[in-house]
Amino acid sequence: MPSIPPKGKDLPINGAQTCNIMASHGIDLQFNAAYGSEVVAVGHYGEWTDHRIPDDRSAWHPLVQRFYDYWLSIAPPGSLPGRQHVAPEDMAAWLSRLWLLDVYRNPLRYRLRLCGSAMVRSLGQEVTGRWLDEVHPQSVGDQSSCHRFRIAVEHQRPTWRRGVPRWPCAPEVKTTESLMVPLAADGSTVDKLMGVSIAFDAKGRMI
Repeated sequence: MPSIPPKGKDLPINGAQTCNIMASHGIDLQFNAAYGSEVVAVGHYGEWTDHRIPDDRSAWHPLVQRFYDYWLSIAPPGSLPGRQHVAPEDMAAWLSRLWLLDVYRNPLRYRLRLCGSAMVRSLGQEVTGRWLDEVHPQSVGDQSSCHRFRIAVEHQRPTWRRGVPRWPCAPEVKTTESLMVPLAADGSTVDKLMGVSIAFDAKGRMI
């Protein structure tokens, strides 16, 4: 598990290393049931405590549906997928809206390893390599956001949300849809969080 460098001192991010990963394929139905349809007993995580990925995902944006299906498809039997299972060539459809966080513990903290161009435009700044709580103080200040990240890390729980933005973004963004999934190099201890976020304007058009 990586140790936390001093706050405010960014480590260099190796883009080549980030993309030097491999994929395996084949949908694991057992994993789908364990992490998609059944609710695992957890502690108190506010509105996320009983959150589950629905069997009917027709209300999701197609890009988000495909992202979730991809995450399921790369998972080894009975385990979480790790970054080593993600193939860059498979990510083209989501790349501009993709984000990847390194998970640090003691204390729990997140670092932006990758942030897609659409996300950077929405934020108005380049954020790759920075701490999430410095870019988005709401990640720790907003209790619901804090609970969402914790349940993903502590209980290997994928989460989905669509609604009004909870974090600052471009003024034309009126609705956001996001899916966050856990990754674990050893198949169980979450060391990364990967997500895709889509922004919509007041007429429901994707930005």
